[in-house]
Amino acid sequence: MIRWIVLTGLLGGSLLPAQEVGSVLPPWSEGVLDIHQINTGKGNSTLFVLPDGTSLLLDAGAGSRPESPRVLPARPDASRTPGDWIARYVKRVLAFRGEPVLDYALLTHFHDDHMGYPFPNSKVGKGGYLLTGITEVGEAVPIRKLLDRGWPDYAYPTPLRDAMVENYRAFVKWQAANRGLQAERFVAGRKDQVVLQRNAAKYPNFEIRNVLVNTEVWTGVADTTRQQFPRLEDLQPADYPVENQCSLGFRLSYGKFDYGSFGDIPGKVREGGFAWEDMEQAVAKAVGPLEAVVLNHHGNRDSMTAGYLAGVRPQVLIDPVWSADHPGHDVLDRIYSTRIYPGPRDVFATNMSAANRAVIGPLLDRLQSSQGHILIRVAPGGDSFRVVILDDSSESMKVTAVHGPYVSR
Repeated sequence: MIRWIVLTGLLGGSLLPAQEVGSVLPPWSEGVLDIHQINTGKGNSTLFVLPDGTSLLLDAGAGSRPESPRVLPARPDASRTPGDWIARYVKRVLAFRGEPVLDYALLTHFHDDHMGYPFPNSKVGKGGYLLTGITEVGEAVPIRKLLDRGWPDYAYPTPLRDAMVENYRAFVKWQAANRGLQAERFVAGRKDQVVLQRNAAKYPNFEIRNVLVNTEVWTGVADTTRQQFPRLEDLQPADYPVENQCSLGFRLSYGKFDYGSFGDIPGKVREGGFAWEDMEQAVAKAVGPLEAVVLNHHGNRDSMTAGYLAGVRPQVLIDPVWSADHPGHDVLDRIYSTRIYPGPRDVFATNMSAANRAVIGPLLDRLQSSQGHILIRVAPGGDSFRVVILDDSSESMKVTAVHGPYVSR
């Protein structure tokens, strides 16, 4: 039986399943929004269970970097691949649906820590492709609709022909022909590509707005967009947007609760670069204040600029860490600066390297958590939310800490 807690007063008496330290996480329930930042130590992956039970997986990273002091070890351990761990996590969380299915899967961009690198010793899938990251998850859990930035030609800004993308395309083709997968290109400005599938009419205050893709950015007005970069024909090839700048991202809104995830977009302009390279500023102007965000580019040194932070002003920031580059010391210093934006803010990291601790030092002591899966659990209606840390050393789903409640503004 699921026990419930009532958050009273400013929180309007909203209901959440009770979660207690040392206990197993209560499963999702109708009306609740769950956002699971899954930690495998090898890349980014986020599982969403939307208020009506619709499921969405954003990325399934399986990085190719060899073990070193700069790269974090696998979680829970190296006995399975990151894609396998993610698939098993998805199945546990979605067990309430009987046979787990992903209604949606999105890839922010085509880097191994977001989609998976095909290793020579990777297992072979039913369609002859190698199983890694998203292809391994999709082999284990059916995906109904997959959105990325390149479908169907994968040619912006230049043709994508590396082994990783070719392996992924083989997966998409076979899954579409044999398992009914529907592939689409993610389109900036739209709010109808990812929608509630089970009871949308019950939640009219829920929306996922496509904010950017391939340097095209929503303006914040209706469904209009603008191109951040000049036309390719007006650029030298050396100035074409790089993969991170082409990331897709969205704003999720549930009542007063707003959440943003924008892939690996940068905010800093390269030395001698151009103002249009600052993707963060364009995003911040479009989306405005957010309750919670995932750090752009894992908090790397080219991200989370003062202008972006002043625009989105989050209460909760989540850093999916797999390298000693995450986060940069100056990035963390900006995040905590109340000169950039006032008010409290809490920062959570999936894990942290010893190398980064040695460099950053005491500033990392301000993290609310630096180890574990991170769950944002939003109360029905979106007026409040909590951050729940889950043990990532096993598949126990045990709660190790609970933070909040936070009041959506």
